[in-house]
Amino acid sequence: MEYEFIKVIALRLMVPIADFDDLFEKNIDFKPPKLEVNRILHFQRLVMMMNIDHEQSEEELNLIRDLGMRLALSTKATNQVLEEMNKYPNKVVPVERLIEIFQVFHN
Repeated sequence: MEYEFIKVIALRLMVPIADFDDLFEKNIDFKPPKLEVNRILHFQRLVMMMNIDHEQSEEELNLIRDLGMRLALSTKATNQVLEEMNKYPNKVVPVERLIEIFQVFHN
């Protein structure tokens, strides 16, 4: 379901389907956003995408945790977001609460 969601977005952006499929076959260098607020928003989008099908496998949760670390975000904050998402409709933590969580664990 997540793949289909991303595919719809790619098609709307007029990304050729061959280029889209290549994204799943090729290794692409990861360059996180420089500003922390942008990394937090990127993390939130990844969590939202994970929840498109309203299910989270342990593999998906581990991947999201790993991506949070690769985004240089606090492990404690990312874990709290993953716990709190279950308290909200569609598992979307409001931006204000998301920022609060990361501020508590800010270095």
